[in-house]
Amino acid sequence: MKKLLVSILAIFLAFTLTAQQLKETLESIESVASVQKLESSVFSQKYLLKVTRPVNPEAAGEMTPDMQTYVKYADPQARRRDAGTFEQRVIVCHAGFDRPTVLVTEGYWADYALRPNYCEELARLLNTNIVVVEYRYFGESVPEACDWQYLTVANSLCDLHHVVEMLKPVYAGKWISTGISKGGQTTMFYRSYYPDDVDISVPYVAPLNKSLEDGRHESFLSDKVGTAAERKVIEDYMMRLVRDREVFLPMFREFVASKGYEFRVPLDEIYDLCVAELRYAIWQWGTPIDSVPGPDSSDEEAFRYLIGINDPDYFSLQSPYVAFNVMAAKELGYYGYDIRPFRGHMSIVNTKDYLRRVMLGSPENTFEFDNTLYRHVVKFLKKNDPKMIYIYGEVDPWSASGVCEWLDDSKKENLRIYVKEGGSHSTRISSFDENVQDEILGKIRQWLEE
Repeated sequence: MKKLLVSILAIFLAFTLTAQQLKETLESIESVASVQKLESSVFSQKYLLKVTRPVNPEAAGEMTPDMQTYVKYADPQARRRDAGTFEQRVIVCHAGFDRPTVLVTEGYWADYALRPNYCEELARLLNTNIVVVEYRYFGESVPEACDWQYLTVANSLCDLHHVVEMLKPVYAGKWISTGISKGGQTTMFYRSYYPDDVDISVPYVAPLNKSLEDGRHESFLSDKVGTAAERKVIEDYMMRLVRDREVFLPMFREFVASKGYEFRVPLDEIYDLCVAELRYAIWQWGTPIDSVPGPDSSDEEAFRYLIGINDPDYFSLQSPYVAFNVMAAKELGYYGYDIRPFRGHMSIVNTKDYLRRVMLGSPENTFEFDNTLYRHVVKFLKKNDPKMIYIYGEVDPWSASGVCEWLDDSKKENLRIYVKEGGSHSTRISSFDENVQDEILGKIRQWLEE
């Protein structure tokens, strides 16, 4: 019994020493400005790091030659300019030095990772460490001078590369990069430009758009997703909203006034855009089609549903997504709307270039789209066979521009694509049937053991 107690005490002391060593090691890293202990009900240790990053990684000598070639600046001098630094939030969740590490390539804010109960799906399933990197220009990772020229995918990948290089001496095991939606795009981009930084990549519901209004989403929504009867339910509801606009527009004006929203275009156009967005929003989140108001629903019910699905703040000056909109206009791309069935009932003839006109102010609305990123990733995935697993949802409109639409994984030994039948943008590994989950996790575990 005494020996058992001594053994337990020895293990406890070793664990405590390791914990202290981890914090001290993180604090000793040159680019780490601060380390704050966080509470966690999942991990033995958890820390918030503030990492000092150059606003312009290229001027700091960090960017790879192929990225330098594709990055373009409105100001030719911007490429070599020292634009200062900013502090980037990085959250480290410690499971063990002998465990693999999941790198979450967050595409937006990382506030959720601060919660004590936070755990990412792969980390939960595989018992790994987690490193979450907040995207530059989002959350608290924003330069003091917000120069949009330096908000590029290339610069964000330099940020990720720096964090991984910084922490690999601490976590020497296998690394898995993963992200959701824009974060999934980032996982994909990161693997294509830094193929050796991580061992495995798992992008969730990641689109790869080829232009500002990609063109594939409209036909997906009007002709392919769901059943013809389900698509008609949504179209009939949208037709009611625009046909009876004299009923709904006053409600819309009152709602907007109560929220204090402001817009760059007339309110009539905002109303029409909110209606046009319905098809996308309903399918994206897998909203039950039987919840869509039918012809017997009251006007109040029909209006509340519209606002519940698509709040007009999405198009407002107060939108929190300006940084994303800038990136969409420059290189991420987006989707368009097919409003042909509703012409004659709308105040607009088409929605062409709506993101620039409605969702960006000057000078951001002058950014030109560059499809170099799209072409680079397509070439990379066709020519290579990285250890990657793509997760998509069948009815998610973002799948229309996903690699699942054109990449044949049957010709690959490693790369696999899984599309969940009836799955939406919230599709995860745990969304699949148990046998498919076992297949996916079995593949990842095999790679981890190699």
